[in-house]
Amino acid sequence: MITPTDYQELLDYRRSVSRLYAGARGEAAGSPPDQAARSQRFRTERDALLKDHPQSPLPEADREHFSGLGYFDYDPALRFSLAVDRDVEPGTLEISLQDDGPLRLQRFGKVRFGIGDDRLELTLFWISGYGGGVFLPFKDGTSGRETYGGGRYLLDTIKHADLGAEDGRLILDFNYAYNPSCAYNPRWHCPLSPPENNLQARIAAGEKSYGG
Repeated sequence: MITPTDYQELLDYRRSVSRLYAGARGEAAGSPPDQAARSQRFRTERDALLKDHPQSPLPEADREHFSGLGYFDYDPALRFSLAVDRDVEPGTLEISLQDDGPLRLQRFGKVRFGIGDDRLELTLFWISGYGGGVFLPFKDGTSGRETYGGGRYLLDTIKHADLGAEDGRLILDFNYAYNPSCAYNPRWHCPLSPPENNLQARIAAGEKSYGG
């Protein structure tokens, strides 16, 4: 049962995540100008948040011995500034979540980019409901092997996972790809990547599988 204390702690956790992403965008005081250093600072601070915060998604039994998540090395080639193609087939996906009921995702755009010889595209979703938010889940050639089998998230602006924009173009930096909470603990139930965002290409960036 969620208590008033839990809600207050969750608010603090959300604020902490917001500060992390402000640093990733270079907006926080003391943010390194170098992208690789900025990413490393984000990872260090996120590890500390997962270890120490009472609302960490990690199981309590894991936190005492937690020494940090596994990540791929930073790769500057996997940071993109992309125009959003809004000429997409409209449609809404509905995902049933065990504790929260139906989650409705409205397709509103696509982004296209290249990794090596692969030409790739991902659908952007808007989470319907009060306030809404951009949501970008994906799977790739590492899923189920090097990374969580259900896929990872890159953007979830309701929870402050927002990498910003440059001159109206959306920033997608796969070095910040992260696991949904259900990858750490079965108590969580998360929306996973829809088939249209399942890529065959291997994207060796961001967070790896959680080993406990």
